[in-house]
Amino acid sequence: YSNIIIDTGLHYDRYLREVIDFLEKDQHFREKLHNTDMEDIKQGKLAKELDFVSHHVRTKLDELKRQEVNRLRTLIKAKQDLEGGNVDHQALLKQFEYLNHMNPHTFEVDDLDRLIKSATKDLENYDKERHEEFKRYEMMKEHDRREHLKTLDDEQRKKEEEHYEEMRKKHADHPKVNHPGSQNQLKEVWEEADGLDPEDFDPKTFFNLHDTNGDGFFDEQELEALFTKELEKIYDPTNEEDDMVEMEEERLRMREHVMNEVDSNKDRLVSLDEFLIATKKKEFLEPDSWETLEQNQAYTDEEMREFEEHLAQQEQDLNLKSVDLQKQREELERQQEQLNAQKMELQQAVEHMEKLKSQKVEPPPEVHSEFLCVSVALLTVLKTDSVNVNLLLFAVQGNVVPDTHGGDNQLHFAQEGQQQQVPQAVPQNAEDTPQEHKEQNPDLAQHGAPQTHQDLPPGHQDAAQGQHNLP
Repeated sequence: YSNIIIDTGLHYDRYLREVIDFLEKDQHFREKLHNTDMEDIKQGKLAKELDFVSHHVRTKLDELKRQEVNRLRTLIKAKQDLEGGNVDHQALLKQFEYLNHMNPHTFEVDDLDRLIKSATKDLENYDKERHEEFKRYEMMKEHDRREHLKTLDDEQRKKEEEHYEEMRKKHADHPKVNHPGSQNQLKEVWEEADGLDPEDFDPKTFFNLHDTNGDGFFDEQELEALFTKELEKIYDPTNEEDDMVEMEEERLRMREHVMNEVDSNKDRLVSLDEFLIATKKKEFLEPDSWETLEQNQAYTDEEMREFEEHLAQQEQDLNLKSVDLQKQREELERQQEQLNAQKMELQQAVEHMEKLKSQKVEPPPEVHSEFLCVSVALLTVLKTDSVNVNLLLFAVQGNVVPDTHGGDNQLHFAQEGQQQQVPQAVPQNAEDTPQEHKEQNPDLAQHGAPQTHQDLPPGHQDAAQGQHNLP
């Protein structure tokens, strides 16, 4: 079974290989592994033998599982960060069915059973997924070619089409390709790769020569190596017309064909017995011709149409998203400009307050009012940022102390623990008496507002006196 897991291409390939490698170090398990039918392995009968492996191997398997669980956690975290937390956890967990993530500490029989079944299923689907990926590659290549033609004028388009047809014909002009796995194909390898006389061809000797790891089986990689000579007839990496991605797809097609014809127990391996039986069949001695990729287009016209419609929809969605992002950017820039203007107004108000303070002049009510309006507007934007609150405290220290009450984004003013009213203008007529002032301003009298300069609170007397001295 360990032959199956060499370079599987599965996302848990390393974990799979390490588990099998350590299990094979246990003599009891290794014997069971080589004597158990593949169908029994798929049904989970081999997993039960885990209870009989040595303590050292079990301890190592526990460690391997913990490392794999940590790796998966890292992958999930990275996916969440990439997608902004919008992750389908059920779909993610489905990808990790090859282990029991509910028990991240120890490797149990259930873990081995899950690993074997998942690997078997995923390997069976792996070739299908590779074919689908290749189909998308071919359709995208054709789509790009068509889009390029749209950018050309009539004369250029005609030349491009002629060049394209010339390259296709040149690619199709190659020596005959032998049917993969046929006597003619293997004899050619025997002669050109092994340097032996084709008249002396012997299937058993050929098998032993190309069973490179000597385990008595052809695995997928050993089989694919046999097709290199055939592929070199079709593809040359130095030729413009030859696509190396297509070459690998051709290699995959050849390997699949031989496996379907020769691998009778469907264990993805070709044993010596299976190979010798296949060499006696008529298909081996008198094979049909092999149709290469250029004779079998990877996609239909309908698939190409649907593919291009899907691309057009994707492009439309991206354009809409781009427009939306541009609008968001413009709105942010507008808000930033507004914020900068409000900051400038606040700075000018602060500088004006400082200038008046340095001259020991009490700012008139309209200055207070202007300053407060700008401050409240800016702090509303800044969400009462502490730095700006401190700036306000500094600007009005000694007279008005701004106080914010959480959450309402409103400024309240107090001095020495009392509610501070905005000072009213001192009567300009020197003949006005305190009583007359009360009568003219009943509201002030009712609230006990200061009646004389001497009655003003500390810090206001000098400012009031200064108002009389102003020109």
